[in-house]
Amino acid sequence: MSPGANTLSRATSPYLRQHADNPVHWREWTPEALAEAADRDVPILLSIGYAACHWCHVMAHESFDDAEVAAAANSGFVCIKVDREERPDLDAVYMNATVALTGQGGWPMTCFLTPDGRPFFCGTYYPKPTFLQLLAAVTDTWRNRRGEVEEASDKITEELRSMASGLPGGGPPLQPALCDHAVAAVLQDEDVTRGGFAANPAGAPKFPPSALLEGLLRNHERTGDIMPMESVERTCTAMARGGIYDQLAGGFARYSVDAAWVVPHFEKMLYDNALLLRAYAHWARRTANPLAHKVAAETAAFMIDELGADAMFTSSLDADADGVEGLTYVFTPGQLREFLGEDDGRWAAELFAVTEGGTFEQGASVLQLPRDPDDPERFARVRAALLAARLARPQPGRDDKVVTAWNGLAITALAEAAVALDRPELLDAATQCARAIWELHMVDGRLRRASLGGSVGASAAILEDHGALATGLLPFTR
Repeated sequence: MSPGANTLSRATSPYLRQHADNPVHWREWTPEALAEAADRDVPILLSIGYAACHWCHVMAHESFDDAEVAAAANSGFVCIKVDREERPDLDAVYMNATVALTGQGGWPMTCFLTPDGRPFFCGTYYPKPTFLQLLAAVTDTWRNRRGEVEEASDKITEELRSMASGLPGGGPPLQPALCDHAVAAVLQDEDVTRGGFAANPAGAPKFPPSALLEGLLRNHERTGDIMPMESVERTCTAMARGGIYDQLAGGFARYSVDAAWVVPHFEKMLYDNALLLRAYAHWARRTANPLAHKVAAETAAFMIDELGADAMFTSSLDADADGVEGLTYVFTPGQLREFLGEDDGRWAAELFAVTEGGTFEQGASVLQLPRDPDDPERFARVRAALLAARLARPQPGRDDKVVTAWNGLAITALAEAAVALDRPELLDAATQCARAIWELHMVDGRLRRASLGGSVGASAAILEDHGALATGLLPFTR
C-alpha cells in the first residue's frame, strides 16, 4: 500500500467510493493501515459516515476535497474512512467515545486515534477553518506533548471497557406488570397534539418511533386497553400526513427536524421503511382505517420500486440531489401552477399545504396531506402529474450496498404486510429476497455483512445480521 495514494476506489462501499477522488489519502480500516500509522509514528484521523448523510457531504466538499486540508491531513496522519453501515462494530466503539467526550454524537464522526486504535479526541462535523486548526493542534500535541495523548487515550479506553463490562447479563424474567408499567411511562411522554414521543425537551428532532409503536400494539393486543391503540393512531396519522412521509411516491424520510413532522431530513433508509412497514401493517391488521392500509401498501411499493435491486434491497436514498438538500422533493405555489395549470395548481397548494412563505427553504414547501382529498380522481391525476414533474428533476443518489440485517427486516415486513393487506405479491418479494441473500451472503457456511453489485464484502456478519435474517426466515421454515 503506497503511503501517497487514496485506496478507496477498491472498496465495496458506495460511501467509501464517494471519497475515492479526494486528495486526502484515505485508507480502509485494515491492519495494514494501523501498521502504517505505527511505522510513520503518526496518529490516525478516522472519519465515519454513510452515503445518504447530508452533513457528511458538506464536510467532504468543504474539507476533504480541499487541497490545503488534504496536505495537512496527509502529512500528519494516516487517514481512514469507515462506512458506519458496513462496519457498525467500529462505529459503535467510536460513537461511545465521542458521546463520552462531547455529550453528543452524530455523523460525520471525526476521531483522532493512536496507531493501535485508542481514541484521544473525538467530535463530529467541523467547518474547514475549525478543522484546519484542529489538525494543527493535534499534530502539535502528538509531537510535543505525547504524554498527554497517551494519558487521555488510556483514560478513554478504560472508560469504554468499564461501560462494556457494565452491560446487563441477565435479570429476572419479564412479567406482564413490568410491561404495563413501561407502556404507562411511554404514554406519559406522548406528544398528544402532534404525535410522537418527547425524546428531548425541545420536542425536535423527531424520529419515527417504530419500536414503541410495535410495543404499544402488542400491549393493546394482550390487554385490550384502548389507550395504547389510540396513541398508535395519533402518531401514525401525524407521520403519514406530514412531510416526513413522501406524499407522491410513498416511503418515510429518516426523521423530522421539527416537532410536527413537517420538514424531514430527506434521506430515506431501508431499515426505517422496513420497520415502519411492519408498524403500519400491524395497525392495518387491527383496524379498518384506510390510512393504515394506504401507507403500508405505498411503503412496500416504495421499497420494491426504489430500493429493490436483483431481488434484494439497497440501503438508502441520499438527502441531497446536485448537492442541494431536498431539491427533488419541495415545491412552491408557482411551480404547482406551472406543472398543473391554474385551477389544479391552486387546489394542490391548498391540499398539500404549500404556502407562499414556504415550510422549507427559499419559499419552498414540503408536501403534506392534512386531510383526505374531496375528489379522489382529481387527486390521483394531480399526484401523477407532480410525480412526473419531480422525476424530471435531479434525483438523489442511491447507496446500492446490500446489508444483511436490513434485508432481514425487509423480508419480515413484506411477509407480514402480505398477510395484513392480503397482497400475495409482497410475499413473493420477501421470498425472492430471502433466497438471494442466502445465496450471496452465505460464504463457506459463514454469513457476511454486506455486498455491492453482486460482490460480497469481506466483513463478517454481526449479531444484528444473524438476528434480523433469522427472524425474516422464520415464516419459510414452517
